[in-house]
Amino acid sequence: MQTMADVRRLLKRFGTIIYTGDRQGDIELMLDEVKELRQYGMIDKETYQKAMAVLLQQSSRFKTMEH
Repeated sequence: MQTMADVRRLLKRFGTIIYTGDRQGDIELMLDEVKELRQYGMIDKETYQKAMAVLLQQSSRFKTMEH
C-alpha cells in the first residue's frame, strides 16, 4: 500500500467510500475508518501500519501546501 488510491480501495472492500470534496477532511475520515477496521480486527497490523503511513504522509504534505 503506497498511495491514497490504495487506501481508498482498502476501505471500499469494506463498503466505505469517502469523498467530501475536502481533501484534508477526507484524510481525517479515512484515518478514523482505518483505525476502526484495525480495532475490530478486520485488517492486520501490517495493513494498518501501511495505510496509516500513507494517510499521515498525505496529511502532512497537504498541510505544508496550505501554508
